[in-house]
Amino acid sequence: MRVFWTFVLVLAALLAAPDLALAAEEAAAGSPNWGIAIGAGLAIGLAGLGCGIGQGLAAAGAVQGIARNPGAAGQIQTPMIIGLALIESIALYGFVIAFQLQGKF
Repeated sequence: MRVFWTFVLVLAALLAAPDLALAAEEAAAGSPNWGIAIGAGLAIGLAGLGCGIGQGLAAAGAVQGIARNPGAAGQIQTPMIIGLALIESIALYGFVIAFQLQGKF
């Protein structure tokens, strides 16, 4: 039975190879501005990465502060939420830049 499935897999790969080659030719001829798409993807990806790291560090610092002094939870929570909102705005700026780059196609 294993030989049968190996044969089916190899046959499917051989039959799909010409279609993949034709699709690659069409994609290569499709858009000369491929760098803009890569730039838009990098804008969103790096903005998301930076925001994730920043929010994690901010939340960790706030939780550590509350753990050390539970009475200061109210004084720590408000600046933390404002800081998280400012950090999240970086991701939104990344989306805006990506949409502006995509509009240049």
